[in-house]
Amino acid sequence: MKAMRIKPAGNNQGGFTLIEVMIVVAILGVLATLVVVNIGGSQDTANINATKSNLQAVSQALDLYKLDNYRYPSTDQGLQALVERPDNARNWPEGGYLRKMPTDAWDNEFVYMSPGTDGPYDLYSLGADAAEGGEGPAADISIDDL
Repeated sequence: MKAMRIKPAGNNQGGFTLIEVMIVVAILGVLATLVVVNIGGSQDTANINATKSNLQAVSQALDLYKLDNYRYPSTDQGLQALVERPDNARNWPEGGYLRKMPTDAWDNEFVYMSPGTDGPYDLYSLGADAAEGGEGPAADISIDDL
């Protein structure tokens, strides 16, 4: 005859202890923090690069405007002169120089002044905070800096 084994009475339920669950939650929190920090920095860099690209496109459109009209749009006309024909434009291509009013990556309008302080015009973005000055993503981005 075979001997029968009797299981000792006790708590033999499988599962995780509270300590194990807390360790897993802590590890997930650290990983989530690393991901958010890395993605956040990449988004700022992408917005800055997109704004620089938009500034260059607007600058090229301004140069084309000058070639056709022998001068840059005035400060009063602003960048709207690249989208809609101003009254005093001599030559203006069908469809304009830009399809729509240009903005920076934060959807703020560019600042345009003609004549500029050190050249024929000033063209810049106020950055993420839409205010003069700032650092990092909030810093102003000028066409002169590109």
